[in-house]
This record gives sequence, structure tokens and C-alpha cells, in this order.
Amino acid sequence: MSLENKIAIITGAAHGTGYAIAEHFSRQHAKVIVADIDTVAGKKAARKLQKISSATFVQCDVSQRLDVHNLVATALDIHGRIDVLINNAAIVNSDDFLSIKEKDFNHVLNVNLKGSFLCAQAVAKQMVAAIKKGEKPGTIINLSSVNAIFAIASQIPDTISNGGLSPLTKVMALSLAQYGIRVNAIAPGATMSKLLRATLQDLDPKDEKKQTPPFSQEYIDQITDPKKIARIAEYLVSDEAANITGKTLWPNDMGPTNDTSYNL
Repeated sequence: MSLENKIAIITGAAHGTGYAIAEHFSRQHAKVIVADIDTVAGKKAARKLQKISSATFVQCDVSQRLDVHNLVATALDIHGRIDVLINNAAIVNSDDFLSIKEKDFNHVLNVNLKGSFLCAQAVAKQMVAAIKKGEKPGTIINLSSVNAIFAIASQIPDTISNGGLSPLTKVMALSLAQYGIRVNAIAPGATMSKLLRATLQDLDPKDEKKQTPPFSQEYIDQITDPKKIARIAEYLVSDEAANITGKTLWPNDMGPTNDTSYNL
């Protein structure tokens, strides 16, 4: 699989899974556009990636159409085309159903679901225009979650937005199939992050004061390494996945992530 000279926009790429994908793609010689609302972290991420390959930071609130327009325009100004879009930007809200405020509910859906739609539509229009000029079709990947199936009572809008990403992926795949543009989704479980790693390391099964009920061994066994998500994204972009579109892949059903163990 080769990503050499692929132009990839990755949203929410300043941190976590988005950065892991951006780093992996950079090591495969792709040219990455780091899109994130966090300017400080985004610029820092781009500088780190520039030591590996071409990387550019673009400040972008994916829920805002003009920001998305600027993101796409910048990518085209620099590289002249867009081969890959990975919709990774997302936020969560942990309020209870009875207490969550309407503005917070709307904010999560605007970023997670509407943001994926806005970015995909803007990029797909450019991909179609390029195809009509003789360029090869591009690929779009939406990052969802197992929350799409297994609801979490304290994450209402996040659960709903993830539930919407799977049918959005199918609709996009059907609409863009005539152009050869493939659209798929990746839906991992809990993803290992610095914050989660620190939390797990602080747990002590022998100390009741340091036991946190949500982090059962079963939960820990289902944690997905961001590097695995990055490898799946690479596969979906590659020619080896040329016949795959409209699918949601579940990393937790694909075997171990790597040699790293998160067992306590």
C-alpha cells in the first residue's frame, strides 16, 4: 500500500486519533493538511509532521461553512488537488439526558455530524471537478464510534451523531459511486489517549479507592490503539480496497491492535 504524494485533509488532526492518522500518512509519504480548531496545538502538530513529510496547518471549525471553504481552498492553493478526506473532528458532552442544554446538544451535532457533511460535500465537489478533468477518484473516510450501536446515557448527542454517520456514509457512497469516489467509515470503541492512559495507570485493582467502575477489564480489552485506526485508514485509501465503499469497519472485531497490552 502506498500513499506517496497523496494529498490528505485530516480534520481534528492536532491531537489523538487525528494526529496518529496524520503521522502515519506522513510516514507513508503523503502530504497532509492538519485541520483543527486548536491553533496552538495544530501548528505544533504540523511542525512535528514537517520533519517527516509535507504538512500544513489550517485553522478550521468544521461546523462553519466558511471555515470549511477556506480549508478546501487552502489545500487546493498549495497542492492543486485533494485525494483524501478523513472526517475525524469530534467533540463530546457528558451531561445527563435530563440536564443537557439545547445549545450543547446542537453544538455536538453541528461539529460531529454536520461538520462531516460540510467537509465531505466541499471536498467531493472538488474531487468530481478533478475527475472530469481526467484525475483519479479520491476517497473519503468518516470516523464514527461503537456508540453508534451501544448508547451511553451520559453522551446523548455524541451517540446520536455517531448513529447518523453510518447512514451518511452510505448515502455519500451511493451518490458518489458514479464518479468512482469511495466513502467508508471506521467505528472504533474507546481509543487510547494520553488522558485515558494516565487514568488507567492510576488504577489499582487491589485498592478500592482507586477502582473506577466504568473501566472494567472487559472495557480495557476493547480499547483501540490509534495506530490501528491509522492503518485501517491507509488500507481504505489504498487500491487494495478499491471494491469497498459504503461500509463501516469495526476495528475491535479485527483482532489485536499491536503488541501493546493495556491489561492492568
